Amino acid sequence: MKTMRELLTESALRFGDRPALLAPDERGDRVISYRELARQARLAAGGLSRLGLRRGDAIALWLTNIPEWVVLEFAAAALGLLVIGVNTRYRSAELSGILGTARPRCLVVQPDFLGIDFRGMIAGCCGGLDLAPHVIELPRGYRGLLTGHGSRRLSEGMPHDLVNVFTTSGTTAAPKLAAHSQASIVTHAYHVARGFDLAPRAAMLCVLPLNGVFGFSGLMGALAAGATCILQTTFDAARALDAMVRFGVTHLNGTDAMLEALLGVPGFDYTRLRLRAGGWADFHGGLPAGLRALEERTGRPMGGLGGTYGSSELFALLSRWPAEEPIEARARPGGRFLGGGIDVRAVDPANGRAVAGGEPGELQFRGYPVMAGYLRHAQATADAMTEDGWFRSGDLGYSIDAGSFVYLARIKDSLRLSGFLVDPREIEEFLAEHEAVERAQVVGLPQPGRGDVPVAFVKLQADAGPGEEALIAYCRSGIAAYKVPRHVFFVDAFPTTPSANGDKVQKARLRELAAEYVAALRRP
Repeated sequence: MKTMRELLTESALRFGDRPALLAPDERGDRVISYRELARQARLAAGGLSRLGLRRGDAIALWLTNIPEWVVLEFAAAALGLLVIGVNTRYRSAELSGILGTARPRCLVVQPDFLGIDFRGMIAGCCGGLDLAPHVIELPRGYRGLLTGHGSRRLSEGMPHDLVNVFTTSGTTAAPKLAAHSQASIVTHAYHVARGFDLAPRAAMLCVLPLNGVFGFSGLMGALAAGATCILQTTFDAARALDAMVRFGVTHLNGTDAMLEALLGVPGFDYTRLRLRAGGWADFHGGLPAGLRALEERTGRPMGGLGGTYGSSELFALLSRWPAEEPIEARARPGGRFLGGGIDVRAVDPANGRAVAGGEPGELQFRGYPVMAGYLRHAQATADAMTEDGWFRSGDLGYSIDAGSFVYLARIKDSLRLSGFLVDPREIEEFLAEHEAVERAQVVGLPQPGRGDVPVAFVKLQADAGPGEEALIAYCRSGIAAYKVPRHVFFVDAFPTTPSANGDKVQKARLRELAAEYVAALRRP
């Protein structure tokens, strides 16, 4: 088992002056080689040690995707510190919750980012929680970490030390902090490097936030492989495409909404792209169409791009589909595990018994990617694990064989229709095939003694379009009667919850709206 310091040391020895980090901005391109990254991490570790931080302490990074984030990550790991990545979109309430749970002794922040009052939020949160961390502001405070002289003997991070926590999305509950060890992160980094064909001449656009498990997993895989990481602080489709052409980007991980934005830049010549691999999350059902459009515009197959799977508790980029799969199959969330040391099974949510391959049930996992636990939340950790040591994902899906699986939906979002467990995406995708429908979301409205009644929320391509009865008739013509929505409601947008990797549709809120709308229809 290796530590993160050993991973960086090996990469520095193997790849030396090759660029590890490249951060373009209006002042020019900042380039940091692998050797320089290792040197700065050593200096920063000394600076953190001089502040009195020791193995087991926590440091919070409230930063965007900048080289300092990566340097501090490896510096903290070298000392055995726990890194708390804080989303720059978070405000006082979220910050208070994270600081109160993690109790960091040091907080690093960019006070000038987008004109946000970080100082005011920090002062309010730290005072209210009776916390007194060292607050290091960029750039001056960070430079002080690298230029100080003299330090005590450095503590040393070990493979089993907890080193990173990732917040759960909090779409249905308050976010929890899923903690992972150095050994598990290093193991996964090498799996990502091999599984996504990363190599020293590869270039990855790192635009997903590094505080989230999706962006972090891609970065670590690239650094394990000796690839170049092009860091962008915020996602802008036009700027991303420009960077992809300028730096010959070969790898990009993202979401279906990001892909849609990239395809919406007017006048861009997509044949200039060298993109060949990446894992994509299908949050809104738009990934198959996006991949198809990308292949058409580039004029070449893009078999290296497809759906993947992951979570704060399991890492992202856990799996991928073979390049030869057709787009519809390759766009599914899930795939084959990138490496060994992990198992999957599906169990009946009602009785916990394993079901046969191909039969839907709750996906459960065991092996190296499973978190060590939720930070300072023993009960939640216990609830997340089965008695025989499997992690309960809360996801509906099915296994194909011992090493591959398909994700269907969150268990809470699945439908129990006429006794059958149904993935709502099946109905959503059928509705989206209608020429007038842009997107659809389907939820179940519980009926006592009858299971769920499907209710659809639809966003049309234009203001004028088919009415409720027309779309219900359309469904009757192509899917089983028990899957046909009982009601169709039209919306301009779906309620969403922001996360580090993009906005996720709030199915829980849609269920509330469905109950309210149906109740209103029944009133005399």
